[in-house]
Amino acid sequence: MEINSIVIVSLTGPKEKIWGQLLGLNAAGATLRGLSVELFDDFVRQILAQEELAMAMAMVFYPMHRIERIALDEPSGPIPSLAGRFRQKVGISVEQYLGLETPRV
Repeated sequence: MEINSIVIVSLTGPKEKIWGQLLGLNAAGATLRGLSVELFDDFVRQILAQEELAMAMAMVFYPMHRIERIALDEPSGPIPSLAGRFRQKVGISVEQYLGLETPRV
């Protein structure tokens, strides 16, 4: 996994899943710019409606003792990744939205 990859982090204590950009990873933990997977659909709806974002992607450090696993956000057979769903609905990649990739002309 590389820095700036789009990942899903499974956490314990309390149990939750975070989707977003991996900003840092070391023995102490992981830093992400992301949001709860539960908020993904509402986040996309706000972007599409061009509303002021009530649930923006926040930069957060998660200590290693809370991290159960980190997985790349990849499609699973016919099921698209969250990043794929983002692209389908918003019309640009999450990387473009985050300023990591320049738009194709």
